[in-house]
Amino acid sequence: MIQTSDNRVIDPKEKKEDLNFDITLRPKQLRDFVGQEKIKDNLNIFMAAAKKRKEPIEHVLLYGPPGLGKTTLAHIIAQEMGVNIRITSGPAIERSGDLAAILTNLAEGDILFIDEIHRLNKTIEEVLYPAMEEYALDVVIGKGPSARTLRLDLPRFTIVGATTKVSSLSSPLRDRFGNIYHLNFYQDAEIEKIINRASEILKTNLDKLASEQIAKRARKTPRIANRLLKRVRDFAEVKADGRITEDIANQALTMLDVDEFGLDEIDRRILHIIIDKFNGGPVGLNTIAAATGEEMDTIEEVYEPFLMQIGLLKRTPKGRMATENAYKHLGLKITNPEIQNKLI
Repeated sequence: MIQTSDNRVIDPKEKKEDLNFDITLRPKQLRDFVGQEKIKDNLNIFMAAAKKRKEPIEHVLLYGPPGLGKTTLAHIIAQEMGVNIRITSGPAIERSGDLAAILTNLAEGDILFIDEIHRLNKTIEEVLYPAMEEYALDVVIGKGPSARTLRLDLPRFTIVGATTKVSSLSSPLRDRFGNIYHLNFYQDAEIEKIINRASEILKTNLDKLASEQIAKRARKTPRIANRLLKRVRDFAEVKADGRITEDIANQALTMLDVDEFGLDEIDRRILHIIIDKFNGGPVGLNTIAAATGEEMDTIEEVYEPFLMQIGLLKRTPKGRMATENAYKHLGLKITNPEIQNKLI
């Protein structure tokens, strides 16, 4: 089967088959959430203060690459505050009436989680401002000269927004969030803890060396780690006695075409194109997109961040360049004078 961005096992975006699996493994309390220690410390303080004052927590904005736990944190905040959570997304709110229906059905202290909040329509944003600041909703009744504005009071609620592109969020909307947190990629040791916790929930017999192998290839992302564990578990149940050893994990991950750096066929193809066709770069993003048959946005948002994170790709004013580590990983000889000169 030809691999695409839609069927990648290491795609950090949530897939339909992940939904039930993610809900099963999702931590319910902040103390069970692995990693992001500074964010957890801050949230603990802000939630404790809000509880003491018997007020809702301030609006929270979570941003960072997909799969790092933004949705999970939103659910944890609701659980810790003892309130209900209503879930929607930026593209789903098409009209101001849709937003009004959601807001007027919230109870005191409830949380409204808006995923992909950067994709909110600008008209919707204008309606949201007074709702976030004054807990009021301005509804226009009628049209033309006879139109009038009706203000509806709303219960005090909290918006938790999530975005992978915080730069696409308008400044007025961003400024209305009292707590803004950036979720970083995880360390391998943290990913290993997440895998071990998931294996206990799933009652899977997982060796320590096997969990290390899965963690190394999980691209520092919990969602990918859980998905790889699921695939390795299936492999172990069919090919072995259900116990996941280091050898079984390596066999499964090799079959999935995920190498020791967590790269798959598409990642390696991007690096090969930059090195083989453009002598390691620099090369423009639009040229890479044309050569790979992928969308520019997909390369920039899905593939590039991790390749840059592990030092296989870098951005320059002239374009993208493969690094010395990329040549070494692919077993290729460096022919680009610009890279060779840096090694002398």
